[in-house]
Amino acid sequence: MLTSKQKKYLKSEAHALKPIFQVGKDGVGMKQANSINDALKAKELIKVKLLDTCPQTVNEAALEISRLTKAEVVHIIGHTIILYKASEKGIYQI
Repeated sequence: MLTSKQKKYLKSEAHALKPIFQVGKDGVGMKQANSINDALKAKELIKVKLLDTCPQTVNEAALEISRLTKAEVVHIIGHTIILYKASEKGIYQI
């Protein structure tokens, strides 16, 4: 579980990032969750964008991705989810 200071730091780091995944009409599935998990292992901090065609709400999608990847939801803004998962590399010192 991240503290509020850690979340604030990660939000500031994520500000410059572009979303690298888009969730569309199929919603969040295992195949997409595996791809997101691989990206989290490599980068630790990523953004995921929900398209208007997504059948899930942004909160439902964030919870589903978090459950499937065991990542922390740092912040949700609009249709964008910021996710963090610590890796062995330790890119972000929190």
